[in-house]
Amino acid sequence: MKTTKLLMSMVVAATLFFVGCSPKDADIQAAIQAKEAAGVTVAVTKGEVTLTGEVADNAAKAKAEEVAKAEKGVKSVVNSLTIKPVAAPVVITEDTTLIKNVTDATKDFPTVKADVKDGVVTLTGEIKKTSLITLMQRLSVLKPKKIDNKLTVK
Repeated sequence: MKTTKLLMSMVVAATLFFVGCSPKDADIQAAIQAKEAAGVTVAVTKGEVTLTGEVADNAAKAKAEEVAKAEKGVKSVVNSLTIKPVAAPVVITEDTTLIKNVTDATKDFPTVKADVKDGVVTLTGEIKKTSLITLMQRLSVLKPKKIDNKLTVK
């Protein structure tokens, strides 16, 4: 009976020792977060690591997962990182096309004069406040580099 109690006590002590030695989730999280790139968020629950956020490309996504898997105490990694979308290039209409389209867009506004140079539309003259929004919308659709509004609003 004494031997059984002693043996049982040793098993309980060994179990507690091994459980106490494994890294805590907070420690795993801090260690991984310190090694990850900006924009990567790390969450750890029972040794399972979840990566979220945005990275530049697939190589950065794979590297983040590799870093997480290498940390002691990690049982699995859920990689929920997304790739940042590449911004579409800004399209600016050529001056010859822009001049024709600006002339068409401003024909209903006889008190407005529009000049085009290097993709910049410069507006001068007078306009009613209620008509200004309509004019600006028509011009914006034409994709100029800039609209320089020097109009006098009545």
